[in-house]
Amino acid sequence: MKTRYTSLVSVKKNIMQKSERELQSVNAKLKNAKKALEESKQDINTIQTPQNGKASSFLATRTLLDAQRSLITHNEEWVKYTQGEVQQAQQKLQKDTTEFEKFKYLETEEIKKKLQEIKIKEAKDLDEVALMTFGRKDKDLGEL
Repeated sequence: MKTRYTSLVSVKKNIMQKSERELQSVNAKLKNAKKALEESKQDINTIQTPQNGKASSFLATRTLLDAQRSLITHNEEWVKYTQGEVQQAQQKLQKDTTEFEKFKYLETEEIKKKLQEIKIKEAKDLDEVALMTFGRKDKDLGEL
């Protein structure tokens, strides 16, 4: 049964589904960021520091360690940023879901009202038909 809210409910549902897809996308980005952070932390543990040798090899190892620490810092910031995106996406989804539910409720209430009006009209029509047939029975019995 169509109501004045039907098209609006459809639009709100599409918006809510879009928000759900955005949240899934952002969650995937967060998962990738966390994975990259873990990998960079594991990679720093695999760097072997020389125990003896030339100073250049010590400096090269130190530069490599600094670069890896910088990568870890970058990945930590990426994780924090994507966590913020996830929170924003969750809030947007919650707002869109609330809007959808609100209009869905209004549509349901309007359908209930229309159904109630139809029931009342049908009851009146049945009463009218019953009165008409009752009157005919009295006339039919009077003729006998």
